[in-house]
Amino acid sequence: MNVKIKLSDTLRALSLGALLLGQQAFAAVQPLDRVAAIVDNDVVMQSQLENRLREVRQTMAKRGAEAPPQDILTQQVLERLIVESLQLQIAERSGIRITDEELNHAVAGIAERNGMSVEQFRAALQQDGLSFSEAREQIRRELLINRVRQRRIAERIQITDQELQNFLASDLGRLQLSEEFRLANILLPLPEGASSAEIEQTLRKAADLYEQLRKGADFASLAMSHSASENALEGGEMGWRKAAQLPPPFDSMIRALAPGEVTEPIRTPGGVVILKLQEKRGGNTQVSEQVHVRHILIKPSEIRSEAEAQRLAERLYERIRGGEAFDELAKKFSEDPGSALNGGDLNWIDPNALVPEFRQVMADTASGQLSRPFKTPYGWHVLEVLGRRATDTSAQMREQQAASMLRNRKYEEELQTWLRQIRDEAYVEIKL
Repeated sequence: MNVKIKLSDTLRALSLGALLLGQQAFAAVQPLDRVAAIVDNDVVMQSQLENRLREVRQTMAKRGAEAPPQDILTQQVLERLIVESLQLQIAERSGIRITDEELNHAVAGIAERNGMSVEQFRAALQQDGLSFSEAREQIRRELLINRVRQRRIAERIQITDQELQNFLASDLGRLQLSEEFRLANILLPLPEGASSAEIEQTLRKAADLYEQLRKGADFASLAMSHSASENALEGGEMGWRKAAQLPPPFDSMIRALAPGEVTEPIRTPGGVVILKLQEKRGGNTQVSEQVHVRHILIKPSEIRSEAEAQRLAERLYERIRGGEAFDELAKKFSEDPGSALNGGDLNWIDPNALVPEFRQVMADTASGQLSRPFKTPYGWHVLEVLGRRATDTSAQMREQQAASMLRNRKYEEELQTWLRQIRDEAYVEIKL
């Protein structure tokens, strides 16, 4: 018998049993909760539905939005809970879990984005009539659902080489992959029809600020003190701007700057502006450092303690310093299956592809030098830096960015298709 039908039949039997208790027993026992919907091997309870309806109404009220009629809103919220239940059941069957540490980090992140501590976040929820424990559980559910979606949707999205090349060659692709600048600004306003004296005074003030900046004054502090821009209290922070979005002469002036530099004062219809280039990314040239490195990895195990692994790494370090060949010792002792047979050689590698502990030691080790033994999550290492080089990775970076944009574009479409599919294939019985 189908397990979905079994659950439904069980609930029907429970309802029938309650009726057989008799009128007196029925009058004495008041149900605290009831089933709103059966969803495969799970149920949505009336209390869940009412809590979510309350949350939705509060959110709409804060935004000043008018709620739809009660029956329509109830139907929409119940359908949302049904689809959530299906995704949570997939997470359970797939062994997907959210640890308490991950949950605590997510709760703290939500509180921080709202300008609160965790305790302030708890108090704000209580003020709105919401339980902190229920909010935590809802956040856990959302994290589980996001993780399920990432796994299931990722395997449905395929980007062909032809799609990639077509996007790179398109006007949209060229625009989205063009150079970007993270900017900050200081605006000294000029009223419409300003007199020559007002203009002269504003230009002198701008020149004075520019000179202070050239001598090392903090841009954010000057922006907060003098700028009339709406982002002045954020230190003039404007965020990222595409090169194509900047009007002349800003585009050419910004392109000529190095990160950290500022433009000379620029007269605009609204006043006088000074821009600072915080960062730049994208464009036609992407140069990244690659390091040629080799290492020996010694792992702790059931037969080798942490201290024994450290001592072995230190002995190998002393043997290499004493003149023994690094590659021969790596072939004999290293427990990295990807490099041991090559004498520990990792070849030319992007430091960003490595764990932080390995990356830091590699950065601190000069070319041709050997590091002292150090620990990473993988075990104990000894590394030798064989060389460094700057490599133009523009084409590779552009293809990676284009592929990411195409995946993001396909994600929502694939998500909706998948959600419809799991909903259509599920056993759902509405009990309202």
